[in-house]
Amino acid sequence: MEETMNFHKQRGFSLLEMLTVVSIGFVLAGVGFISMMPLLNKSHINTAYDTTLMVLRNTRQLAITQSHEYIVTFNPGGYAAGTILVQYQPASIGGIYPAVQNVSTYAIPSDTSFAVMAGFPASTPDGFGTGVIPLDFGYTPSGGSGGSSTIVFMPDGSARDGTSPSNGGNYSSGVLYMIRAAGTISDSRSITVWGATGRIRGWRLDVLSGVNTWVQQ
Repeated sequence: MEETMNFHKQRGFSLLEMLTVVSIGFVLAGVGFISMMPLLNKSHINTAYDTTLMVLRNTRQLAITQSHEYIVTFNPGGYAAGTILVQYQPASIGGIYPAVQNVSTYAIPSDTSFAVMAGFPASTPDGFGTGVIPLDFGYTPSGGSGGSSTIVFMPDGSARDGTSPSNGGNYSSGVLYMIRAAGTISDSRSITVWGATGRIRGWRLDVLSGVNTWVQQ
């Protein structure tokens, strides 16, 4: 009798019990994944924002430390959408400037883009742009019309329009916007550049007193 009781005590789980436990685990994992999806998706727009901000700030720093004109172009021709191309202009040789050289390329997540969304505030971050053009650099002291996808950082740290390799041209201010196609308007981000100093600021869209408003991050 004692041997029979010990046998029952050591019997362990039946196949049915194990399948039940495994099934419950799969269900819980599925529920957890679904609940995490909004956070995972939102992390993509954060990655796009962080990457773009990093590229602009690092490129400006390169221009200062290397004493070269560095050029940042968003969605350059011949590249996939969401690409950021960094180039530099070598110094002149006998008054002749060599061709611009590529430095590196970066890409934001494929489900994010440089784009605008209905409902953006009429008042844009830092007062640059109209809120309807995704890549809107080129606002100059002489009244540049914006709409440029390129910004040039100079050795003095300023941002210019690159119309002249010798001095970079006019101070150029502007803004860019980032959205996630399947996201909400509150996922949107923007970055502004002030030409005279090259100051770079990041913004998120928030709702203040029921009004969509750009808030500095």
